[in-house]
Amino acid sequence: MKFSSRADVAAPVAFVFDQLADFSSFEQAARGRKISLRRLDTLAVPGAGMSWDIGFMFRGKPRQLVADIRRFDRPELLEYAGVSSSFEAALALNMISLSSVRTRLHVVLEMKPRTLGARLLIQSAKLGRGNLERKFTDRITRFGQALEARARQAGV
Repeated sequence: MKFSSRADVAAPVAFVFDQLADFSSFEQAARGRKISLRRLDTLAVPGAGMSWDIGFMFRGKPRQLVADIRRFDRPELLEYAGVSSSFEAALALNMISLSSVRTRLHVVLEMKPRTLGARLLIQSAKLGRGNLERKFTDRITRFGQALEARARQAGV
């Protein structure tokens, strides 16, 4: 199942990329949502090869996911891949400079089932695809607005 959305952000492409590559703030936000994170790599600077073991609750059950950065092409592309016992996931964040102070953030999330149970979950999710796509687009839009607010605060 694949979701795609975009948001135009009133901030330079380098600022948007740097905000998306601020992994410590994402780790802190995840811990605030009771998501356990453990870094698996030893990289000193952000880049391809960074990896996390992520534990979270989904539908009342504890889940584990290993996520890593596959591509880290400053300032255009961040690409993640994740694997759990039931799913494989890929997340691509593509930044396109529209002008010196405007960026288009294009987000693509793809989920692939690895088990029969996951395949059934994907099939049932396809029945409510319109609602899921709307929620995905709303979240990307709100995230773009939050990036704009951070850019205004930073005076960028």
